[in-house]
Amino acid sequence: MRILLLAIITFVFSSLKAEDGYELWLRYKPVENKNLLTSYRSFLKEINIYGKSETMQIIKDELKKASLGMLGQTPVFKSTTQKTFGLIIGSPKKTENSNFGQEGFAINSGTIDGKAIIYIYANTDIGLLYGVFHLIRLMQTGQQIAMLNIISTPKIKLRILDHWDNLNRTVERGYAGFSIWDWHKLPDYIDKRYIDYARANASIGINSTVLTNVNANAVVLTKPYLEKVKALADLFRPYGIKVYLTARFSAPIELGKLKTADPLNDTVQLWWKQKIKEVYELIPDFGGFLVKANSEGQPGPQDYNRTHADGANMLADAVAPFNGIIMWRAFVYSSSSNDRFKQAYEEFKPLDGKFRKNVLLQVKNGPIDFQPREPFSPLFGAMPQTPLMMEFQLTQEYLGQGTHLVFEAPLFKEVLNADTYSKGKGSTVTKVIDGSLNNFSLSGIAGVSNIGNDINWCSHPFAQANWYALGRLCWDINLSSAQIADEWIRQTFSNDPSFVEPVKKIMLQSRETLVNYMTPLGLTHIMYNGHHYGPMPWGNTLNRPDWNPVYYHKADASGIGFDRTSNGTNALAQYAVEVQNEFSDINKCPDEFLLWFHHASWDHKMHSGRTLWDELCNKYNSGVDSVRSFIKQWDSLKKYIDEDRLTQVDQLLNIQLKEAIWWRNACLLYFQTFSKMPIPTQYEKPDKTLEYYQNIRILYAPGN
Repeated sequence: MRILLLAIITFVFSSLKAEDGYELWLRYKPVENKNLLTSYRSFLKEINIYGKSETMQIIKDELKKASLGMLGQTPVFKSTTQKTFGLIIGSPKKTENSNFGQEGFAINSGTIDGKAIIYIYANTDIGLLYGVFHLIRLMQTGQQIAMLNIISTPKIKLRILDHWDNLNRTVERGYAGFSIWDWHKLPDYIDKRYIDYARANASIGINSTVLTNVNANAVVLTKPYLEKVKALADLFRPYGIKVYLTARFSAPIELGKLKTADPLNDTVQLWWKQKIKEVYELIPDFGGFLVKANSEGQPGPQDYNRTHADGANMLADAVAPFNGIIMWRAFVYSSSSNDRFKQAYEEFKPLDGKFRKNVLLQVKNGPIDFQPREPFSPLFGAMPQTPLMMEFQLTQEYLGQGTHLVFEAPLFKEVLNADTYSKGKGSTVTKVIDGSLNNFSLSGIAGVSNIGNDINWCSHPFAQANWYALGRLCWDINLSSAQIADEWIRQTFSNDPSFVEPVKKIMLQSRETLVNYMTPLGLTHIMYNGHHYGPMPWGNTLNRPDWNPVYYHKADASGIGFDRTSNGTNALAQYAVEVQNEFSDINKCPDEFLLWFHHASWDHKMHSGRTLWDELCNKYNSGVDSVRSFIKQWDSLKKYIDEDRLTQVDQLLNIQLKEAIWWRNACLLYFQTFSKMPIPTQYEKPDKTLEYYQNIRILYAPGN
């Protein structure tokens, strides 16, 4: 009776406490549908768990938390070989099933002798943990669980969060406070936040974390810091998460006091082998290293007239005895190329097939730098002998940063669904990334983390959806943006269709809305220099052409856009002929990529029938109008939302509107100095001058 009373009190309290967003999508709130509640209670009244590992204890704790929060009941846990009912996790007799792999699972449910029963099977305890989180997700989202027949395995092997976190707790391109890693207190103080971080990642299948910034600091490879890393690795291991670090290529000089970091130097190779052995002695399942080299001032093999393959292979050989992985970033550019778009291809295409088998080449989704819209990187269709992994950016460096509601799944899907034609029609980026196109078993997708120490993890409540989307897409790369949004809304806010459908509509429109008020029709990289916050299409003061916005839009009296056809830089030649044909004809090129590949005249006729100038005005105003509609829609949903998050999102949407207007006015006024054309009468006119916008200065922008 006492236990039942405690459960009821907890059940009621959980539904009343204030929402601060800390629980993410793991809000185990009371199930309101009475029929579902009865069904769920029957299945989870008795839970039978086989095994006593740390992971199995985590499963037990999670089910207890979920059952108490959603069902108002404390389950009875058993571990027996006798005939049982309810939820059965694992098996008294471990037998391998080739369908599951090391992380997959099966869930089957039905009735025996009129009693509800669910089986969750897997080859490993981690697989069982993933299966339990899947079952909980079904209940959170109001799904029937009475007749389940599920086999689920991850499509991507390495499902990674890349933290651009520095050892001083600043976060490069981070907009949610400081780093969650409190290096000063580690290894002896374990913040509860680390455990909840691991729970959240395990719930969506993320199995890897790179703890440190790609602009690496060699100090993390010293013994005191490796002991701190070990504390995190030990904590994350039962959740199926491996720890990786970034390696600074010059570490042999900075830590080892060598005179060189030449990857072909025997002494350098020996130093790395000894250092890596030291790492694995502390952390036997250490994942390996992510490396940024010869990019934006970072040291690398080219400092010694060696190739990227020479550098990557030297490290790959050192981690190979321990089954380690090297992820080598392909983000490189210098002032020597006539088009920054082309450089990664020019440097890495000749190296195809020259990397060790335990090297993954990590390629950004587009050829420039995480822009609101980019064509897919030509490298995805150019390196059939090298496993490529995808790098997305969850933190919204170029997408409004911490103040704009932008659901990134449509961006992810747009790139993944793009056809490279590298082996004929249907050679999608997805098939390159998951290894199926070129028969690679090693695959990976990384997302630059948007996590900080803000109470709600990601600053903007809706930014949590991008972390969620990364994990879900890595597990099942065929999920649609709508499916992911639906799941996230139901777990994070409400199952009420009157709330779910309008919010889902906002989320699915949000990325295109941002493109419209920032960089429509293929405009790109016209943000402020340095912090990238706000519009600066006039920027032309930095000493390298490709650091200036004017380099990317090339507006003049004749038109606007970057000619990458055979008449320009011929960057299109880096794609398969079919892709070239899609973009090379200015009259057939899709509107959204027009200014990526063409310098079009201001009166160029668009597919809508409008001139290019009129279409620009239309897109910028459409973006602003969409944000206004988001505000109106959000305000109409007050009765479904807790006061805390209602107010927070409302305030942020109003900031977004203010900044969308800033973007529209600043860009149209600037481009108008070249077009000499009036803004059509049906659109709002800027209420400030171009000079006003050019004089705006943003100081101390976060993440810079």
